[in-house]
Amino acid sequence: MQNKFLLPVALLSVVLIGVFGWNVHQDTQRVYELTLATGSKTGYYYPFGQAIAELVFQQNPRLRIKVVETEGADENMRRLQANEAQLAIGQNDTVAVSQARVIASLFKEVFHLIVSEQSGIQSVSDLKGKHIALRAKGSGSYSSFWLVSKHYGLKPSDFQFTTGSLAETTKLFASGEVDAIFWVLPLGNDLVSDLLQNTPGKLVPIDQAGAMKIKWPYLQANVIPKGTYKGDPAVPDVDLPTVGVEATLLVGQDVDPVIVKEITRILFEHRRNLVATNSLAAMISQPSESGGLALPVHEGAQAYYDREKPDFFAANSDVIGLSFSFVTLFFSWLWQLRSRFLQKQKNRADKFNLIIINLIQRIREAETFEEIDRLQEELFEIFKQVIGDLDKDRIDADSFHSFTFTWETALKIAAEREKMLRNLQFVPSP
Repeated sequence: MQNKFLLPVALLSVVLIGVFGWNVHQDTQRVYELTLATGSKTGYYYPFGQAIAELVFQQNPRLRIKVVETEGADENMRRLQANEAQLAIGQNDTVAVSQARVIASLFKEVFHLIVSEQSGIQSVSDLKGKHIALRAKGSGSYSSFWLVSKHYGLKPSDFQFTTGSLAETTKLFASGEVDAIFWVLPLGNDLVSDLLQNTPGKLVPIDQAGAMKIKWPYLQANVIPKGTYKGDPAVPDVDLPTVGVEATLLVGQDVDPVIVKEITRILFEHRRNLVATNSLAAMISQPSESGGLALPVHEGAQAYYDREKPDFFAANSDVIGLSFSFVTLFFSWLWQLRSRFLQKQKNRADKFNLIIINLIQRIREAETFEEIDRLQEELFEIFKQVIGDLDKDRIDADSFHSFTFTWETALKIAAEREKMLRNLQFVPSP
């Protein structure tokens, strides 16, 4: 009967172990496919995304990232929110969505306002009444321009604007069809360099970044250094103030933290390989509170950043050590206080014992019943004092027991002395 019961249990155990092992095997062999929303193929987000996808696949073939072309940051955010893309690249001045989380800051970008020398434009405010070429609507560059124009008090009706790709806006500027062009690009971009060297154009400062940051904290004051786009003669010919943002790698909130941690690890530990493909990768960094999208870092990425972070006890060892020292001193003080209190109790009990011993000596030397009675009264008076001190914790229980032994001994000696005196009364004199 017992064997009939054990056989099904054994078979069930084997089946469960097999299923568990198969699931573990499937998890280790599973391929994860992710979509990365970037930007136009003619821009620099798309090739950067391709470089990331290739690096991740090289380091972990189970992670396959499909790079898709989009119209820009706004579309990327919409795709993240709808889970049509699990990864995206966007500028940190783009309006974020609730599903977006940060993996890393990729590289810095700065605002470039390039104007023709014949336009007479010396500042952003001079754009009024002019014709401006902007990137396509929905791009991060397009959104950034309206932040700047709003800060300087310009309205869309104050100027004429045309949108297009980098190539299209370059052609419009080179042909003289527009007076200015606004791009948000990394410093030293070849496209800006070619435009400034091959057309009668110049850079105009955007010098109120600090004021803009008050309203839009993700904006950063930046500088286009003298000679960035040409050394001799220098272009620009002075350090030019401007505004900076960050291109950021985003991920959907619901993406597995294990996958996000692995992508983050590959980006930072194999960044050198990525730099060989795209030099902008040299600027990849952990997102900072001052430069992000005001979005939280994804828990998977944070787990990677915290990998070498000391635990609570190590991080607070000084405070813990100091607190332990104070606690030790406090308890030491309490122990000393208790010891002194106990010693005081013992000393008081010893004092009463010495009094009793002195009374015992006097009892032994007593010659009359009256003297013995008086000494016994003193004994009872002392006993009353000791009972009162015990009640007030002036002596402890052990000391009281010691005292009572001495006190009872004194009573016995008094009784014996009294008996001895009575016997002497009945002895006839010779």
